[in-house]
Amino acid sequence: MSLIGITLFGYIFPMWLVFLLLIIGVIIAWKLIKFTIKILLVIIVFFVILLGLDLFGVFEFIQNIISSFA
Repeated sequence: MSLIGITLFGYIFPMWLVFLLLIIGVIIAWKLIKFTIKILLVIIVFFVILLGLDLFGVFEFIQNIISSFA
């Protein structure tokens, strides 16, 4: 009786184990992709806020206030 599976380095891995590892790998990869997309969105929002503050001259106003004390 031989098991149906994949032979790798002399070991026979059953197909259900291969599919289980594949499904776990896909789930982990999907969670990693979702995390990186969230981080990317946070970075984009941060730079948009910086752009808006620069557009309204907030940083120049702060520089003028600091330089008036010196």
